[in-house]
Amino acid sequence: MKKEEKTNVMRVLEGKKIPYAGHSYEPDATKSGEEIAGILGENPEKVFKTLVTRGKSGAYYVFVIPVEAELDLKKAAKVSGEKSIAMIKQKELLPLTGYVHGGCSPIGMKKKFPTFIHETAADLDKIFVSAGKVGFQIEIKPEDLISVAECRAVDIVT
Repeated sequence: MKKEEKTNVMRVLEGKKIPYAGHSYEPDATKSGEEIAGILGENPEKVFKTLVTRGKSGAYYVFVIPVEAELDLKKAAKVSGEKSIAMIKQKELLPLTGYVHGGCSPIGMKKKFPTFIHETAADLDKIFVSAGKVGFQIEIKPEDLISVAECRAVDIVT
């Protein structure tokens, strides 16, 4: 990867001396997580997507789940202590997090939100998440991501 291709996520990790590997591909926000896993040559179980939600209280929460999985909104509400939870509208993502759809990362958001990662991540040797820009992924040890993003590992998928 060229030096000028560093994303904010990569700079955050480097600043905290957390090892990672950067991967880039032709930027295309229409690609599914499964397609990105194929481009990376990885099992989709290791490639995670970042979802931003709002609870009934108005508080925001971040959920990091395998790309093939679907967030279970009831489980998400339970772990976050909310009566209910819903996905935010796509147009709210950039002003809230600093990231665009297809490039949202649990690392380096504008503001810190309670963050949860699906418990299967802890069983893997490495996982992939967005590096904060469409066309960029980072490969990182799950425990390092959990530490830097201050995640709780829980069961949150259907």
